[in-house]
Amino acid sequence: MKRALVTGGSGGIGSAISRSLARDGFHVFVHGHRNAQKAEALSAEIRRDGGSAEALSFDVTNFDDCQRTLVALAEAGPIQVLVNNAGIHSDAPLAGMTVEQWRQVIDVSLNGFFNVTRPLLMPMIRERWGRVITISSVLGVIGNRGQSNYAAAKAGLHGATKSLAAELATRGVTANVVAPGVIAAGMGEIYAPDMIKTFVPMKRAGTAEEVASLVAFLASENAGYITGQVICVSGGVG
Repeated sequence: MKRALVTGGSGGIGSAISRSLARDGFHVFVHGHRNAQKAEALSAEIRRDGGSAEALSFDVTNFDDCQRTLVALAEAGPIQVLVNNAGIHSDAPLAGMTVEQWRQVIDVSLNGFFNVTRPLLMPMIRERWGRVITISSVLGVIGNRGQSNYAAAKAGLHGATKSLAAELATRGVTANVVAPGVIAAGMGEIYAPDMIKTFVPMKRAGTAEEVASLVAFLASENAGYITGQVICVSGGVG
């Protein structure tokens, strides 16, 4: 049974991804840090529904914590699919943004990508099969007022993933980005319906399941020739 790790797996998009991968036959490690109890509850739900899952808690901003946890995890077998989904936002115009707001958002999304991905790469390379799928945002492509920290972190993920994809292209390991737009279970909760109709060509928010469907495809054998891509799930935005 292939094994998958979903960071931020207890949130709206993360939980949809975790359920989808479990339905596809993966043993899913549902990561939660601040929401460890939700990760435990989701893992139990997946098992009740006939899937295979367990909860995992560590701080993605702490390299030593990630290294210790993930090296121990990989000793039982490689993680074939990594979904970097952990992220936060703390919005303010740049002129009024605090240093802490800037650093926290960059630390979770961008430094977290490095801290989690690096320990899992060599086992994938040795197996000559792996999928690194990173959840970004369409705002990393187009930017947004009041979210320069968030857009910077997400745009950084795009560059890092394209570079990683080139490094791994001959090793059977792909690396791609899924960039959601307004999603009902995520950032979409902060947008008024009228704003969504104005901003999104499809006139609606997307669903977490629509994001999860793309992630499941990229995690599959059928996506073996797709790497280094930033794919928007945005209803036409971006």
